[in-house]
Amino acid sequence: MSEAAGLYLHVPFCARVCPYCDFAVRTGDAARQRRYVEHLLAEIDLWADWPEPIDTVYFGGGTPSRLDPDDVARIVARARQRLPVIDGARVFLEANPDDVSAATAAGWSTAGVTTLSIGVQTLDPRGLEFLGRQHGSEVARRAVETAHAAGFATVSIDLIYGLPGQTATAWRADMDRALALGPHHVSCYQLTIHQDTRFGLLERRSKLVQLPDDEQAALFRLTHEHMADAGMPGYEVSQFARGPEHHSRHNRKYWNHTPYLGLGPSAHSYRERRRWWNLRRTDPWQERIAAGRRPIEAAETLDLPALLLEALMTGLRTSAGVDLDELRRRWGVDLLEGNGPLLRRLCGDGLARLDGARLALTLDGLALADSVPPLFDVGPGTLQ
Repeated sequence: MSEAAGLYLHVPFCARVCPYCDFAVRTGDAARQRRYVEHLLAEIDLWADWPEPIDTVYFGGGTPSRLDPDDVARIVARARQRLPVIDGARVFLEANPDDVSAATAAGWSTAGVTTLSIGVQTLDPRGLEFLGRQHGSEVARRAVETAHAAGFATVSIDLIYGLPGQTATAWRADMDRALALGPHHVSCYQLTIHQDTRFGLLERRSKLVQLPDDEQAALFRLTHEHMADAGMPGYEVSQFARGPEHHSRHNRKYWNHTPYLGLGPSAHSYRERRRWWNLRRTDPWQERIAAGRRPIEAAETLDLPALLLEALMTGLRTSAGVDLDELRRRWGVDLLEGNGPLLRRLCGDGLARLDGARLALTLDGLALADSVPPLFDVGPGTLQ
């Protein structure tokens, strides 16, 4: 595809590890963070032969806002110096509310950050306590206001819903409180309990009970309807924006198999059917870089069925859906012809709509987005 590549930079540090978090994160003092930055700069140098132009740079984590803004600037500058980052590339940075101040926001802006994504999670004090967040709701409000004042092109906030016992009324009120802050973009994630987290442990001990599936589905529908009514229609299962200019250009690369380079511990990369990922733990990652070697843990080459299944898994989570003609041109497989009975059934059940060769899920279908793609016949080895 002609779309430029993306660069993902994983920052593993957090002030504390939230009980729902399943990412590769750790706490770390200033000395550890300085060592991490120096090794990340060295890893950038190790990839100076990356061939594709890059038009998005994404600091994820973890909590990238734990880094000193000057270090963020150093990393962006090194990426521009050593990698083919184009002029005008969009730079995204995830931040905790309690890290956002007039000084840090100005520093990130000077470093080139254009989108600031703030992990509000909820503006309900009881919800913040349940999620193990250190900031209060007033700190979150001030963080969003400060981001607006700093002039970022896109101010985004993250919310989590589907907390145990959460009602539709409570979730609607939380969305309204968030919308009143005027974000350009909102990510609304249903609470997912991962096994190797504190919440996972509590669930196994029957000390945490998730909302029933029917209540989760009702909250999902409410989310999309309420956000659309507020002028922020969903463009993906969990993503809402005031206009296409605020859509995540970086995430789109993951959805359509555009090349992306991931640096930092646990970061994943993709190019020409090959996916690889870095060592997950920070110390081995640093040791490999110190030896002058790329810290890749493993790699895989995706076969055609895997590529098609991934294209359906990610594409059908978006409001635009999947262009089956484009998949045929790109991968040489006609899913439209090979899945006629399935497509008729999905459309007849009100789960999907087919406009020419473009297949998109309805709101009812989006609620089941992860279970639809495995139904397709994508060739040998597919799940049926």
